[in-house]
Amino acid sequence: MLIKTEYDIQFHLPMPTPVVALLHLHPSLERRVRAGNELKIEHIDGDTTTTVSTSEYHDVFGNRCTRFVAPEGAVRLSGMSVVEMEEMADPVNAYAQQAPVEKLPNEVLQYLLPSRYCQVDQFAPIAQDLFGWMTPGWTKAVAIRDWVHEKVMFNYKTARYTKSAMDVFTERVGVCRDYQHLAITLSRCQNIPARYVTGYLGDIRAPYSGAGDFSAWYEVFLDGRWMTMDARHNEPRMGRVLMAAGRDAADVAITTSFGNAILMNFYVDSYEVLEDGTTVPSLPGGSTPGEPLVTAMNRGSAGAVQGLASGLAE
Repeated sequence: MLIKTEYDIQFHLPMPTPVVALLHLHPSLERRVRAGNELKIEHIDGDTTTTVSTSEYHDVFGNRCTRFVAPEGAVRLSGMSVVEMEEMADPVNAYAQQAPVEKLPNEVLQYLLPSRYCQVDQFAPIAQDLFGWMTPGWTKAVAIRDWVHEKVMFNYKTARYTKSAMDVFTERVGVCRDYQHLAITLSRCQNIPARYVTGYLGDIRAPYSGAGDFSAWYEVFLDGRWMTMDARHNEPRMGRVLMAAGRDAADVAITTSFGNAILMNFYVDSYEVLEDGTTVPSLPGGSTPGEPLVTAMNRGSAGAVQGLASGLAE
């Protein structure tokens, strides 16, 4: 299937500000890209737009990153891609085995350790009480995912950049990233390597659920490879498009500004298209479609913006 992704993010900056953006698709998808996957950055001054120069690098997790100095005033980050994805939902690997820690690859060990939003050291007794008696591997990984899905209620209004896995466990409410942080933490406590993932998850062959946004899910390392898990949408879904992976949301913020950047507009969408570019509609039975605009007031599921002063990473 072909999936089109698009975004338009606009900031106002009171002064020139260095920024790092993770808005390209993940390098592992490059061979699947049919069109686009270019980040356009513009300084807007009235009716005049000027392209902002950028440079790229790959971070320690293998994500494609763009760095630039945003000029004072209005700045727009925009782009689209058409990517060919497999026409299948998230696979179920019922017999996937969990490797002993001593046999894990060196590069995977970091995904067992505490990180900014995942306080593994504080959850060990909790995770042991809840899941220590279960069969290691896929059975335990799915039990953790489903437990988080059942115990946490989704509410956009509760999003905040400081919310950690312990906060989610205590409050039992959050957004996509909060579900994943708690599930990741509990998984690591049971020696299941788990990493945080951000990307697109549109309403592809599913009922319309509202205005688009970046999404978050996580992956567990079983049978020697990474496998998709999603504690927010804990059923197989089609159309996941990977952008970046890391230890938690702090590693994969869509933009990190090293100074004050005021978010003015945040539009994101992903949807299935035919070879001729025709949009394939969502299935009936969801919410009534509205204006596809996500603003600073209701964004927050995946890791949209991170600022140096506030540590913002929603």
